[in-house]
Amino acid sequence: MARKRTALREWREQKRERVADCRVFSVERSTAVSPVDGDSHAFYRIQSADWVQVLPITAKGEAVLVRQYRHGSQRLTLEIPGGILDPGEDPAAAALRECLEETGYRATTAISLGVVNPNPALFANRLHGFFARDAVPERAVQNTGTEVTECVLVPLRDLEQLLLSGEIEHALVACTLWRYLHLHGSG
Repeated sequence: MARKRTALREWREQKRERVADCRVFSVERSTAVSPVDGDSHAFYRIQSADWVQVLPITAKGEAVLVRQYRHGSQRLTLEIPGGILDPGEDPAAAALRECLEETGYRATTAISLGVVNPNPALFANRLHGFFARDAVPERAVQNTGTEVTECVLVPLRDLEQLLLSGEIEHALVACTLWRYLHLHGSG
C-alpha cells in the first residue's frame, strides 16, 4: 500500500533537557519550533529503552500467559511475558529471556510479529512483538522484590474471547495478540 504524500513538515527541535529520572524511564522537555508559525513550544516525552513481548505457545496449543500486579492500574492483569531490552541486547533474545524469567518456560526461537511505537505522543521507544512455538516448562518463575508473576496456561482458541471480554486489557499486549491472531489464527 502506497503512502500518500503530505504537505506537513516536521518540527525542528531547539532544546532538549531531562526533567526527571525515574529509574526505568526518564522524562524530557523538548522545545520545538512550529513549521506553521515559527513559534517555539514545549513538549514532554518519555525516554526508555525498547521493550519486548512474546506469546509463548506450548506443543499442546496453549498460550503461556502471566498474571501480575500492575502499580499504574493498581490491579492484577493477565498479559504475555515482556520487559525492557538490556543495553545491546537483541530483541528476540530479550523476548526469550523474559519468557523464561516470568513464566519458567523456555522457547528456542522468537518469531517477529513486528514493531510498534507504544504512544508516539509521549514515547520515543519501540515495542518488539514476538511469538514462540514449542515452549516447555524448565524451571520455577524467577520472581524478584519488584516483579512477581504467576504462569497461566490458556488454550489459544480462548485468546480472542479474553481480549474481547476485557480480561486481557493491556493495550500493547492486545496489539501483539491481535497481530498473532490475524496472521496465524487461534488453531
